[in-house]
Amino acid sequence: MEIPPGALLKSINSPADLKTLSREQLQTLADELRQYIIDVVSVHGGHFGASLGVVELSVALHYVFNTPYDQLVWDVGHQAYGHKILTGRREAFISNRKYQGLSGFPKRSESEYDSFGVGHSSTSISAALGMAMAARFKGENRKCVAVIGDGALTAGLAFEGMNHAGVADTDMLIILNDNCMSIDPNVGALREYLTDITTSPAYNKVKDDIWKALGKLPVGANFTREMASKLEHSVKGFINKSSNLFEALKLRYFGPIDGHNITKLVDTLKDLKDIPGPKLLHVLTVKGKGYALAEKDQTVWHAPGLFDKITGEIYTKKYELPQPPKYQDVFGKTIIELAEKNNKIFGVTPAMPSGSSLKFMMDQMPDRAFDVGICEQHAVTLSAGMATQGMKVFCNIYSTFMQRGFDQVVHDTAMQKLPVIFCLDRAGLVGEDGPTHHGAYDIAYMRCIPNMIVSSPMNESELRNLMYTAQLDATDLPFVIRYPRGQGVMPEWETPFREIVIGTGRKLKDGQDIAILSFGHPGNFASAAIRTLRTEGIDPAHYDMRFAKPLDEALLHEVFARYDRILTVEDGTVRGGFGSAILEFMAEHRYTAEVKILGIPDRIVEHGSLKELHKECGFDAEGIAEAARAMMKHTLKTKTLHP
Repeated sequence: MEIPPGALLKSINSPADLKTLSREQLQTLADELRQYIIDVVSVHGGHFGASLGVVELSVALHYVFNTPYDQLVWDVGHQAYGHKILTGRREAFISNRKYQGLSGFPKRSESEYDSFGVGHSSTSISAALGMAMAARFKGENRKCVAVIGDGALTAGLAFEGMNHAGVADTDMLIILNDNCMSIDPNVGALREYLTDITTSPAYNKVKDDIWKALGKLPVGANFTREMASKLEHSVKGFINKSSNLFEALKLRYFGPIDGHNITKLVDTLKDLKDIPGPKLLHVLTVKGKGYALAEKDQTVWHAPGLFDKITGEIYTKKYELPQPPKYQDVFGKTIIELAEKNNKIFGVTPAMPSGSSLKFMMDQMPDRAFDVGICEQHAVTLSAGMATQGMKVFCNIYSTFMQRGFDQVVHDTAMQKLPVIFCLDRAGLVGEDGPTHHGAYDIAYMRCIPNMIVSSPMNESELRNLMYTAQLDATDLPFVIRYPRGQGVMPEWETPFREIVIGTGRKLKDGQDIAILSFGHPGNFASAAIRTLRTEGIDPAHYDMRFAKPLDEALLHEVFARYDRILTVEDGTVRGGFGSAILEFMAEHRYTAEVKILGIPDRIVEHGSLKELHKECGFDAEGIAEAARAMMKHTLKTKTLHP
């Protein structure tokens, strides 16, 4: 479906074209850019509110700075749709997040204008500082700009970057895109601090005086370091206590200014471009700006899916029969059920209360469920601290974000044998968000840590039972429960709780020819493959192992004693994951068998639908069946020759 851009936007194929416009045309371009994003995302899907909020900022940045020579780093990449459209990717934008199409995030291999790949938050300041330091070393007059927002400033990495930037003596600009949101509303003292700045009448008067002073300053070659120093002392004399945080880090603080006033943005950026040294511009924006429903309900419209741009109706599939729930909702409702019976249970999530469905518990039990902001390391150690006092903490973190808390898992949790329950949502391939968000590595990096229990449910009932088991007092080690993005397989999923003996799997089907060992949700793909294989004369056995650590050794002794062909299936990396654990068991006990590992291959898997990616990686139902056929090829020939 062709989606025509506005007349002015149609003429912009690069920032060079943008620079030919008059200042009076910039707001028209911004309006057309915003409408184009609405038009495309409503039909093709994607993130929505974040990019609408920075349309004017995107236009102003490319108008003022000499990109791509000047380096522009977008923190939390779903802000960057406008940036992509303005940098030669307008015609390809309808392929955004589609299989083999544009990435939903900035990506270095996609465009020279994407100076740094971003998908996880809070990396922009450190990355831009590194670029600025390299430019200084090489003697280049290159400007480096980090645009951080959408809640990313709460992460420790952002503060580490600012701490260094203030003393690194580089020509660097940090733009704080302050919209009070990540996916859900921002939380914590920093949010309140920024609100104090933006609502202080005294400060806003001082701000106006500062910008009047800036407007009188010469620019270009006539602007000297002496003038900058005078301005700095003037600003510091005016600024009240509200700005002490950034000034204390030796960052010249400017703002806050209206991020939707494009003339003000352009004037301000031009002024700051000629002020040497590290500086921070505080820009106020509205997430979802220009689309009333997105402004009103910013969480829902962060990534709403397909919708009618006129009425705002979000399209959902209609089903005659009850459908399986999303795994995240099973978690969200089950933890409440457990917490009502066990007053030691708490829930913690780093800025994903809606995505993880912990929001259900936060609404019903606000004193026992916490959103700590984009702070995975803190979430892990906070949970460990509570565990020292006998609490049973369900620490819910997306698998891909859990990577940032690895040291805390090792040092603060496993080493001390603290029974924190890590619920890793979005484990495995996640689809359109692509490689920065695939939860490919958690089996491998959790399995290698001593004292860890690593589990994965095949369905909703098993998830409930693993959660129930993990919160029992008899469980005294950290306990990982990983589950995928999306729907399960059980419409009637609210089954009675049953304790699972830790380290035990289950035999789902007996067979004669080959054993299929599955870990987690891909067991459902294996079941479908087995049904097909049996119609072809191949008789596989199926074992749902449930635990990658500890392994069910009794079950594995049975498997290796009976089968000389073994196929393992997991939604995780094939290097160091569940299949590797099976090979280690085989080597340790000196078994011999042909073992084939199916999972996420040892390469970066790009974005696409889950169905497309499972097929590409070879562990959908057909991929499992084909692997089994290949392993049975010699036997099938023998059967054909000797019926």
